[in-house]
Amino acid sequence: MMLGAILLQAAAATVELTALAKLGAAIGAGIAAIGAGIGIGKIGGSALEGIARQPEAVNDIRTNMIIAAALVEGVALFAIVVAVLAIVM
Repeated sequence: MMLGAILLQAAAATVELTALAKLGAAIGAGIAAIGAGIGIGKIGGSALEGIARQPEAVNDIRTNMIIAAALVEGVALFAIVVAVLAIVM
């Protein structure tokens, strides 16, 4: 009888930890998405300021902006995939 109670307690603790891990992963995915949005917004704003200051450098600024935005998106996508895997596993 005592062993059964201990096993039930251990199972309940595992369920609570699993739920807490899934909550943490979901919060992490949300933070990654928010961070990517802020980063891309800053990249775009800075690019517009740079174009306003030097209109002749539009092509160079645009190219650098697209590369930087792609890198930010890649990191955010990687973070979200890791968080989703943590939720599923």
